[in-house]
Amino acid sequence: MSPDHPPGLDLDRLRGLLDSERPGLVDGPLTGRLIEGGRSNLTYAVTDGTSKWVVRRPPLGHVLATAHDMKREHRVISALHPTAVPVPRTLLLCEDVDVLGAPFYVMDFVEGTPYRTAEQLAPLGPERTRGAVLGLVDTLVELHAVDPAEVGLADFGRPEGFLDRQLRRWGKQLDASRNRELAGIDELHAALGRELPHSPTATVVHGDYRLDNVLIGEDDRIRAILDWEMSTLGDPLTDLGLLVMYSMPLGLPDSPVSTTATAAGHPSPAELIERYAARSGRDVSAVAWYTAFAWFKLAVILEGIHYRYTLGQTVGAGFDRIGDLVPVFIEHGLTTLQEG
Repeated sequence: MSPDHPPGLDLDRLRGLLDSERPGLVDGPLTGRLIEGGRSNLTYAVTDGTSKWVVRRPPLGHVLATAHDMKREHRVISALHPTAVPVPRTLLLCEDVDVLGAPFYVMDFVEGTPYRTAEQLAPLGPERTRGAVLGLVDTLVELHAVDPAEVGLADFGRPEGFLDRQLRRWGKQLDASRNRELAGIDELHAALGRELPHSPTATVVHGDYRLDNVLIGEDDRIRAILDWEMSTLGDPLTDLGLLVMYSMPLGLPDSPVSTTATAAGHPSPAELIERYAARSGRDVSAVAWYTAFAWFKLAVILEGIHYRYTLGQTVGAGFDRIGDLVPVFIEHGLTTLQEG
C-alpha cells in the first residue's frame, strides 16, 4: 500500500461515490494520507491537488463496523454547522460498507493546529497561549448555548439520569479491566455516587473537550471542534469538568499523557471556571464533583490501556508507563472531591 493509498481508504471507490453523489466536486485524481492523533476512529486527509477533504471511518478490523458512530458524528456536525459553533461542513454520509469496508463520512478540510503539549504551545508565547485557552472556554459556552431542539437534535441523547448512567458505565468499564489492586478507586467511585449533583438543563455535550480536539488558526481563533464520537445530550458541566482536569498539571515529568497545563501563559483552572460561569450564566458551584469525575473517568480509561498492555494487545512507545499514571489520577480525583 503506497503512502498515497493508506489502508482503509480505497480512493478509486471513494472517487466513484463522490462523482455520483457530488458531481463536479472532485477535479483530478485523489491522493490521501492518514492523519495521526485520533483515539479510535480513523481520519484521512484527501486531495485532488486543488481542494482538500477529510474522511472519517471506524478503525480497521472494527468488530462492529456499524453506522452508529459515523451517523451520530455526521449528524451532530451537520446540525451544528449553521450555528456559531465552529465545525467543518459535511459533504456526505455513506452507510454502504462495500465502498470502504465500513460506514464513513466526508467533510471539508479545515486548516489549523491541534496543540497537544506545552512544548507545542511554547512558540506562541504566554499571551497568545492564554488567548487560545480562554477561546476554548468561550467556544464551549457557544456549544452549550445551542438549543438542541432548534437544530434537530432533541432526540440525540437521554438526558434524564445522565450522571448516574455515566458513573455506572465507567464503573463497569473499570470492572472489565481489573487485574490489580488500585488503592482508592472504589472509594472515589462510591464518593462520586453519594454526592451526585443536580444537573442543569441538558445541552449538546462534546464528551472529550480539550485543546488537542480543536483546530486553532494562525489568528489563534478556534477554526473547528473535532472528534465528536462521544457527543450526546447531557449535563454540560461534564465538559467543563474535563476541561478543568486537563488544565491541571499532573506533576509528572515525561508523562505519556499529554498536557498543555504547564505552558507559559496557560490560564489557571479557577480562571477557566470563572470565565465559563460568567459567560454561560450557569451555576458552577458543584464543579469539583465534575472535575473529580473526569479524573475517575480518565483513570478508568488509562487502566483499560494498561490492562491491554499487560495482555500484550498494545504496542508502541509509552504504554509501559501508563499503569503508573492511574494511581496519580485516582489521588487527584479524591483530593479534588475532598477540597470541593
